[in-house]
Amino acid sequence: MLKKYLLVFIISMIPLIELRGSVPVGLSPLWGEALPIIPLYMVCIIGNMLPVPFIFFFARKVLEWGAEKKFIGKFFSFCLEKGEKGGKKLQEKAGKGLYVALFLFVGIPLPGTGAWTGTLASSFLNMDFKKSIIAVTAGVVLAGIIMGLASAGVFGAMGAIFS
Repeated sequence: MLKKYLLVFIISMIPLIELRGSVPVGLSPLWGEALPIIPLYMVCIIGNMLPVPFIFFFARKVLEWGAEKKFIGKFFSFCLEKGEKGGKKLQEKAGKGLYVALFLFVGIPLPGTGAWTGTLASSFLNMDFKKSIIAVTAGVVLAGIIMGLASAGVFGAMGAIFS
């Protein structure tokens, strides 16, 4: 069981997969017994939030540095463009409700949204660190709830079909 907790913790830290992928893995019986929901959420949220301060303070600088390098330049440029586009869209749509928009952007589990992209966008927009962390954390919690409910429905249906 400890191995599965470690697996979901690591999956939660991976960009683009994050908590959206780790919650279904933790609830799935495919890799051993399904984990209890509350400890699973705690591990997934901590894993998803662990890189956030580093992303906020350092990712933009690293991406700008790497965008000009030969082998990594394309990927780093892609990440920079994604962060800038996400930040601009967020700012245009949100106006004064920027932190609420950040919360919803991170919280609705769609491809390309999540703590990594939301934090990078808040960094590009020079948003307040503490308010951004609160909005991103709340969004991660919301995404976890949505993914947990969706996973429970899918796995429950599979159990009914194959039982």
